[in-house]
Amino acid sequence: MDEEIYQKRREDPSLKLFVVLSKATRTISDLAQEDMVRYGLNPTEFATLELLYHRGRQPLQKIGERILLTSGSITYVINNLEKKGYIKRVRAEHDRRVTYAEITGEGRDLLNEIFPEHWKELDDIMSGLTEQEKKQAIKLVKKLGLQAEKLKK
Repeated sequence: MDEEIYQKRREDPSLKLFVVLSKATRTISDLAQEDMVRYGLNPTEFATLELLYHRGRQPLQKIGERILLTSGSITYVINNLEKKGYIKRVRAEHDRRVTYAEITGEGRDLLNEIFPEHWKELDDIMSGLTEQEKKQAIKLVKKLGLQAEKLKK
């Protein structure tokens, strides 16, 4: 490749932003996942429990959409959480084809116990930015994500 073109590509802000965002996301995700594993949960189990804790009973298909899982994967996660006693399945009264997942008392107790520590861990992970910088980053990354979403086919 021609040296001049190579240099331009190395200095291209779009490419550089992609690399920086990718590396930061990977590192942040790895640290957050390490924290979740301490509590005997994998990231999708934790995300599912957190969703049910904060949003209440959810149809199984909506859980997959909200935490970006396929229906087969969400069934596996729900089965695991159900075996651990953290959630239960509830059939919809209005439509027997719809099944909800609902957090149990045991699941709620677990999150009440671990979430404050997890929140502190996330705060530590994000401590490289000031509060104002975090708010700015949220706006910018959201704007970037919305534009990228428009480009999906």
